[in-house]
Amino acid sequence: MPPSASSLQFHSPPSALPHHVRLLPWMSAFFIAMAFLESAVVVYLRALYYPEGFDFPLAPMSPTLVGTEIGREAATILMLLAVPAVVTRRALERFAWFCFGFGVWDIFYYVWLKVLLDWPSSLFSRDLLFLIPVPWVGPVWAPCVISLGLITTALVILHGRDRDPAFRVSTTAWALLIVGALLMILSFVIDPLQRSFGVQALLNSSGDALINGREYMPEHYPWPWFAAGFVFAVLGLFITWRSALRPPIRHTT
Repeated sequence: MPPSASSLQFHSPPSALPHHVRLLPWMSAFFIAMAFLESAVVVYLRALYYPEGFDFPLAPMSPTLVGTEIGREAATILMLLAVPAVVTRRALERFAWFCFGFGVWDIFYYVWLKVLLDWPSSLFSRDLLFLIPVPWVGPVWAPCVISLGLITTALVILHGRDRDPAFRVSTTAWALLIVGALLMILSFVIDPLQRSFGVQALLNSSGDALINGREYMPEHYPWPWFAAGFVFAVLGLFITWRSALRPPIRHTT
């Protein structure tokens, strides 16, 4: 006698994919959409201030608008921090998702600008990258390289956690990653601070530095600083990758 319908129990098969892998499509979709919103704002700003196309020197902007831009950038960072906080409670995994989100958002920001404005004309086009805490200036390829590194770092950490919930990034790797990040950031800010905005801009708001530095014309990107930072960061990533591939330690009683 066949079992009655009421006696049948249906169970969905367990997913063979790790939790982090299942999150990737939706996380990617969110950060790609977020990048479109960011690029849309830039499209409006460039239509108002750079109708012939963006380039240096910077167009005059009111302190109110500069302050709004700084607020928008701060809100963007908060969004990048909030999403990881929703999907996990673990600090290292939050850091990994932040890196993943920042990398995807930043790369697709340029992808959308290329679609909407046909800009940048090349990966060597100069861009005003950020305003917090001081203006950052550099070629488009530099933040794209950093973003690819952030995505790779995130995937390595998440893979390590999938293999072993106790996985940690070593102190040596953290030191290399932090030094590398600082050197690469320095490559973006050292030239505008020294040549036009002035070192004293570090003591002022980003808005004042930007308004007073309207005549700034970037000439030579200090790529050796970036290269040095890149080497440190890659070494830190390599150490983390090796650690993530080690078999988890099984404790026996």
